Amino acid sequence: MTTPYVIGIGNAIMDVIAPTSDASLGRLAIEKGIMQLIDRERSEFLMAAQSADAEASKARLVPGGSVANTLAGIGMMGLRTAFIGRVAGDPLGLSYAEQTEAAGTVFVNPPLAGEVLPTSRSIIFVTPDGERSMNTYLGISAELGAEDVNPATFSGADWLFLEGYLFDKDMGKAAFLKAADACHKAGGQAGIALSDPFCVDRHRDGFRRLIAGPMDYVIGNVHEWTSLYQVTDLDEALRLASADCGTVICTRSGEDAILIRGDERVTAPVHRVVPVDATGAGDQFAAGLIYGLATGVPLAVAGRMGCIAAAEVISHVGARPEGDLKAAFRAEGLI
Repeated sequence: MTTPYVIGIGNAIMDVIAPTSDASLGRLAIEKGIMQLIDRERSEFLMAAQSADAEASKARLVPGGSVANTLAGIGMMGLRTAFIGRVAGDPLGLSYAEQTEAAGTVFVNPPLAGEVLPTSRSIIFVTPDGERSMNTYLGISAELGAEDVNPATFSGADWLFLEGYLFDKDMGKAAFLKAADACHKAGGQAGIALSDPFCVDRHRDGFRRLIAGPMDYVIGNVHEWTSLYQVTDLDEALRLASADCGTVICTRSGEDAILIRGDERVTAPVHRVVPVDATGAGDQFAAGLIYGLATGVPLAVAGRMGCIAAAEVISHVGARPEGDLKAAFRAEGLI
């Protein structure tokens, strides 16, 4: 059997992570413990401030972005992966592409030279209590469009995974449609993570058309599904969703995940753990789930794989797995 091939499209965001003090947060007017979007000028100011700070000068550069994190998890489980994203030919972009390739995921499009927006970055200040204060500049990755999607990339592709955040711009929507078409022509399945209830609120009609159209599977949480269908009852939202799409996945934080495929409805148990860092839980749930779907295990088993991957990533700092997930699957008799 050939190794399944998973392609993802999403924001290529370099995480610039550095220790700092509460006093420094106050001096830089950073609100502690939240993620906020910032503009280019603010990002350059914070990068300069980070470089000047004795502690923050120890910054680590870690490739991030929701779908990129998912692909990293899938790759660590042994599947072939490729990432379609935009970076500039600046130091952050070159490092992003190099690190992505070194970790085993093909970085499809080369960094862009010339007069382009800078590489996207999330400048993350970590205080001694472990709180992460994230300042995200979307930069060039938000400009991804249909011209970045080459149908030839999809030769042999089995699965496509998209990031709802990129749905904010028409060019992102065009890229999604082109990629889904190329994936289907290659015999694969296309899916999306709804990403954020606010994203759903902004683009409800567009998401509904996408889900009822080229998407074969969709992952969302309780808030995203009820927002999408404008109902308060989750079961009603999932009934409407499953009428639109072949495979519907709902995560419910610390409760069992719900998975619906055609007439089949199953749950996947969540074993509660005390999170060290919740960053990446949804990304790695998607990784475990897609690994399971791609390798043909039963739907309930794929859901449980997602729950195991999510539990692993919240047990430590960082949005990508550190442990051997396949060993964890074997320990539960899933593979």
